[in-house]
Amino acid sequence: QVQLVESGGDLVQPGGSLRLSCAASGSIFSINAMGWYRQFPGKQRELVATITRGGITTYADSVKGRFTISRDNAKNTVYLQMNSLKFEDTAVYYCQARLAAQFIVRDYWGQGTQVTVSS
Repeated sequence: QVQLVESGGDLVQPGGSLRLSCAASGSIFSINAMGWYRQFPGKQRELVATITRGGITTYADSVKGRFTISRDNAKNTVYLQMNSLKFEDTAVYYCQARLAAQFIVRDYWGQGTQVTVSS
């Protein structure tokens, strides 16, 4: 019911910036919240940032002060602005949408986009 397409991943130098985009389509009005997660090799996905339908944001401690999640409702798109990037930020970043309708909660995921921080 919801399709997510991420873009913007790239190779960047330490201290650089990058903006990831996630375009949503389908039952977008059913989305309760959206977020960004990342996955390191051999590890489970971990939360990076979330934003609710009301615009409330949360961040992982590791990215607070450096990353900003935002929405553009007119474009049905959520963004992750990443500043002061570090080597340890290298991961595949995934967009998530959470739908809640009639007591049913369902999560949808994008295909992922690679972010590599290297000198």
